Amino acid sequence: MWQINERLISWASILEEETRRQAEKASRLPFIHPHIALMPDAHLGKGATVGSVIPTVGAIIPAAVGVDIGCGMAAVRTQYHRDDLVGDLRGLRTSIEEAVPLSAGSYNSRLTESARRRVDQLTTEAEKAEFDPLRYAKNWTLQLGTLGSGNHFIEVCHDESGAVWLFLHSGSRGIGNKIATHHIQVARQLMEQRRIDLPDRDLAYLEEGSDQFDAYLRELRWAQTFALINRDEMMDRVIACFADFVGGPVEQRDRVQCHHNYTERETHYGEQVWLSRKGAINAARGVPGLIPGSMGDASYVVAGKGNATALNSSPHGAGRAYSRTAARKTFTRQQLREAMKGIEFRDTDAFLDEIPQAYKPIDVVMKDAEDLVEIRHTLRQMVNVKGD
Repeated sequence: MWQINERLISWASILEEETRRQAEKASRLPFIHPHIALMPDAHLGKGATVGSVIPTVGAIIPAAVGVDIGCGMAAVRTQYHRDDLVGDLRGLRTSIEEAVPLSAGSYNSRLTESARRRVDQLTTEAEKAEFDPLRYAKNWTLQLGTLGSGNHFIEVCHDESGAVWLFLHSGSRGIGNKIATHHIQVARQLMEQRRIDLPDRDLAYLEEGSDQFDAYLRELRWAQTFALINRDEMMDRVIACFADFVGGPVEQRDRVQCHHNYTERETHYGEQVWLSRKGAINAARGVPGLIPGSMGDASYVVAGKGNATALNSSPHGAGRAYSRTAARKTFTRQQLREAMKGIEFRDTDAFLDEIPQAYKPIDVVMKDAEDLVEIRHTLRQMVNVKGD
């Protein structure tokens, strides 16, 4: 742990100077209480650093939640052993790719019965939140059960005992992005109207008690629910594909879900705050969580240790070491193939920016997080599915 200033504490042994400066800017905002906790996977983000935990009193910074509201992880431990997966795993990969629409802009052509039930639930939640999702996306219902691109993925893994896990990473898709982008812009406009000088315009905030704050909070919570239900819908489809492949039913011996881009009301250092975790998970004592490595690296099922100084939080993944543009200029497709040796994946140049070497080493991140989480299972990929 490193005390950077009186309101910024870091757990990152690998921290770029520009990332540190960005986090320092946010720590100077007057409503931070008591300090920002910078996670081991911290790297540059929009306004607020990815891998930061930001407690605020009387305000929320929409960009400190991020544009993929509710992005997070889901995992299921099955009763199967890795040795039970016989035959060509390519068939399992392609069946998952057919069942779950991949890539930005790819949606369902129709809804499954389970997706329709979940859309009904979300429609009811939207009515309670007093807003119409159609205002942001006419096709939001068809986005449910879709993956997206970038670092979103679906994987079939095994743990240290050989038990097979189904593992995925996604969020609130286009609808969540549009909700976030709208409220970030509203916050910017309010700052300009009130002539409030900020260290970064993307640190624009909404004040508690205002109509704009209330509207954001209602829609934020809806988008967080969408993200969680989206992961549930995808996981059910992946389970069905896996059951077909192994030729038998799937027992869900563990099912874990966690957000890592979200805001909740929590109490820290004796004060009720709005705690925004942007690239961080809840690591209160005993709370289960999921920390993925990059494609080709280990991932972890963890339990929180309840570190009060870290605001009961831990890292959400490996954290980028190279920007997407820099990774494409630095690494080759052959290097990607070498990194993914032994893992069934779609061999394409499209994933060069996701090569494991573009991320911080996950073992370093987990070493930095020793005081934040306890590792319960270490997962290794057998099948990787990503969107272009």
